[in-house]
Amino acid sequence: MPRFFSSQSLATGQFLDLPDTVAHHIQVLRLAPGDLITLFNGQGGEYEAILTSIEKRRARVQIQTFSAREAELAHPVILAQALPEGAKMDWLIEKAVELGVTEVQPLAAQRCVVRLAAERAQKKLQHWQGVAISAAEQCGRNRVPQVADIADFPAWAARQEPSQRILLTPRADMKLTEWARQHPPRSVTLMIGPEGGFSAQEEDIARRHGAIALSIGPRILRTETAGMAALAALNALWGEI
Repeated sequence: MPRFFSSQSLATGQFLDLPDTVAHHIQVLRLAPGDLITLFNGQGGEYEAILTSIEKRRARVQIQTFSAREAELAHPVILAQALPEGAKMDWLIEKAVELGVTEVQPLAAQRCVVRLAAERAQKKLQHWQGVAISAAEQCGRNRVPQVADIADFPAWAARQEPSQRILLTPRADMKLTEWARQHPPRSVTLMIGPEGGFSAQEEDIARRHGAIALSIGPRILRTETAGMAALAALNALWGEI
């Protein structure tokens, strides 16, 4: 059954005009009146709805039933990702959402090649949030992870937050898998450097503010691979965290 995100209030029995973007997607999929779809608004659970009418730029549904089904991890996981080159961030966000992250925090680090001015950064954030929505629709999640504003690394590292920050670096003495086997599941923030990794100065800043340094293994992974490998490892070792 096709799944669509709508930020509107949803309730069983309700007749609803869907947002233009959803109506367009329904037409692209060549759905017809009488077809069933799933709607979710990020507030929890999902709704089964029947298409009652489809026009050129409009689609209307009646919501039939509600299911409290969720597909979230037991503990929040944040991916703090230094900005990579090109379109890699789209892929990173898509796969991170599939693997269960609750938030993606883009970071501006010393070795980042990409530098975004304010206006361009805002457009990128809107685009990345759209990628997160599409990924949640596809993978069956009923809550959409937030893509936070791009943060300068030193300022972000100095913030206090409840989750355990994990700095992934090939220079660490302990592996992520070894650490995870020694600790019960918990909320974590995975810190991934750009191409070339975090600088020694940035790693020192992260450690001084409570981050623990761990490695993924003996091989050097690309920035777009490291976070996904770490997420998959924690999912496997902690039973989907």
